[in-house]
Amino acid sequence: MQQLQQMSQTKKIWRRFCRNKLAVLGLVIMLFFVLVSTFAPFLTDFDPNRSNLRQRNLPPSREHLFGTDDMGRDILARTLYGGRISLSVGLVSVGISLSIGVVLGAIAGFSGGVVDTVIMRIADVFYSFPFMILAITISSIFGPSIYNTMMILGILSWPSSARLLRAEFLKLKNTDFALAAGAVGASSVRIMFRHILPNAISPLLVSATLGVASAILSEAGLSFLGLGLPPPAPSWGNMLNRARPLHILATMPWMWLPPGIAIFVIVLSINFVGDGLRDAFDPRKQ
Repeated sequence: MQQLQQMSQTKKIWRRFCRNKLAVLGLVIMLFFVLVSTFAPFLTDFDPNRSNLRQRNLPPSREHLFGTDDMGRDILARTLYGGRISLSVGLVSVGISLSIGVVLGAIAGFSGGVVDTVIMRIADVFYSFPFMILAITISSIFGPSIYNTMMILGILSWPSSARLLRAEFLKLKNTDFALAAGAVGASSVRIMFRHILPNAISPLLVSATLGVASAILSEAGLSFLGLGLPPPAPSWGNMLNRARPLHILATMPWMWLPPGIAIFVIVLSINFVGDGLRDAFDPRKQ
């Protein structure tokens, strides 16, 4: 019976999500980017890191649909392969952030008292520093690397998910089903993660979706400053970094338009999906 109720609730959420046309469009665009990035080797014959100085700065043509950069590398290939890295950074960093935030937020909300105060004051310390300034500082210390970028973005982003989950736990820990689980001898860990967490997960899903967009923008910003993924590996931020010289910006738009448009479109589509999930999980929406 419980499984049937969960299936029915899932169908209701999906129907509410599908009513939001922008959210559905955003989901389609997200899936498109994931697919073209995954199957990049089948969509282009060019190596994204292979230079050909005889074909430097070529405009779009039949051979190079998006042109080439100042090292003679195919822009289309670098855009496709760059999507792998930018999307991976977004997903992995949000996964790290959620892993930390869920554990600390659940403990803070369920335990209360001194434990709650200590965890929330630690979160306040993270909030007291400008996110990007702190990310730039840490990245400059440890050096540019995709793994460092994922870890930095994930570790610096956990307070928002922890605060969100803490608020849900404070609201749900005194409900009948949580008190009943404790009355029959369920451990605190079981009550937290088996009974309360599934009922508090919907706001986290919305937050995580929007967090992916934020992480992609942050990675692009770090790479643009030379503190993200080290060259020659392609990422959308790295491609924009290569296009910083004024003569490239003014006369060679094919070098910065593809990664710039890709970042704009994927972030916009993720935001659409996040808005759709927020409405879909709202019980007041019928």
